[in-house]
Amino acid sequence: MSADDDRAREQLIDLAARFYDQFEQGEVPSMSIPTRTKSNIEYDEEADVWVYGDRESTRSANSVRGAQKLLKAVYTIDFLADQLEQDRSSTLRELYYLSESWDNDNAQFNDQDESNQLVEDLEIVSEVTREDFHMRPEESGAKVMGPLRIREQTNRGAREIHCQDDVGQGGYQIPNNPDTIEFLECDAEFVLCVETGGMRDRLVENGFDEEFGALTVHLGGQPARATRRLTKRLHDELDLPVTVFTDGDPWSYRIFGSVAYGSIKSAHLSEYLATPQAQFIGIQPADIVEYDLPTDPLSDSDVNALESELEDPRFQTDYWEEQIELQLEIDKKAEQQALAARGLDFVTETYLPERLDEMGVL
Repeated sequence: MSADDDRAREQLIDLAARFYDQFEQGEVPSMSIPTRTKSNIEYDEEADVWVYGDRESTRSANSVRGAQKLLKAVYTIDFLADQLEQDRSSTLRELYYLSESWDNDNAQFNDQDESNQLVEDLEIVSEVTREDFHMRPEESGAKVMGPLRIREQTNRGAREIHCQDDVGQGGYQIPNNPDTIEFLECDAEFVLCVETGGMRDRLVENGFDEEFGALTVHLGGQPARATRRLTKRLHDELDLPVTVFTDGDPWSYRIFGSVAYGSIKSAHLSEYLATPQAQFIGIQPADIVEYDLPTDPLSDSDVNALESELEDPRFQTDYWEEQIELQLEIDKKAEQQALAARGLDFVTETYLPERLDEMGVL
C-alpha cells in the first residue's frame, strides 16, 4: 500500500473511530456536512475559487432515518478501507450493487444517488478525495490531443506517451486519477477545452492543435472531475493559459463555470479542481449577432437558467451580465457547430484565432 493509500485509509478509520468515541461518551453519533446549496457557497479571495460557507447539515442517529445513514456510512468506510488495503479499485456503480451483499439490509443503498452522495460526504469529512479512495466514475475519461509528452503510472507499470505522436485521432484518454501523470515535455502554447465531440473532431481534422500549439481537451459536456483536475494541473504546473470553448446557451456557461470556479456539488474540492484563470472563448450572444449565426429560440427553461445565472455569484461580472442580458433580449441560442454556416474552416482560420488574439493568448 502506498503512502497516499495508507493516509486515506487512516483518515477513514479515524472517521469511524469518532462514531465509536461518541458512543463511548454516551453521545448520539453524528456527522456534520456543509450544506451543498448555492446559498452556501462563498468566494475565497485567497484561493480565487468558490467554496462552501459555514452552514452545515447534521447526519445524526437521533432518528431512524439518521441512524440508517450513519450505518451506511460505517459499512462504506469498512469497504473502502479494505479496498485500499488490498490495492483494489471499484466504480461508484459497483459500490451501489456491492451493498446488496452486505449482511444488514438497513445498510444497503436504495439507489445510486444515495451511494454517490455518501461518498461525497465521506470526502468532505475525511478531507480525502474519492480518487484516493480508489473510487472511479462509471464514465470513460475525456481525451487530450496536442504537443505534450507524459509518463502515466498504471497498474501495468509506467508508460510514456506523446499526446500527438503516440495516439490516433481519438487522442490520449485521461485516467480517472490524473495525479498519476507526470509531465515530461510540453510544446503547447495554451489549453483549449472543447464542449462537444463534433467540434473537437473538427479542430483535430483541421490540424488546429499542430498549427497553433493547442492542447485540446474534450470536455464531453459537463466535465468529469478528472478532466478538471488535469486542466488545473496543466495551468498551474506548466503555466499554460486555459480557454473554454462551448455552445452559446446557459447550460454551456455553467460548463465554463465548473472549469473556472468549481461546481456547487464539489465546492469542497474547488482548490483541487477549479482553474479561476480560465477564459471563456465559447459562442457569445454578441457572436450570434455579429456573425448572424443559425440559432434556436430560448426555451422557458433556458430563460429561467439565464435569470438564475444573473444571481449566481460565479457570473456576477460586467462581462457576464452584459452577455446574459443581451441573450435574453435577442431570445436566441447557438451551438458551436453553427460556425460551419460560414464554412468548415471558419472556426480554425478565423473565429478562434481572432478570439485568442483578442485575449492575448496568441
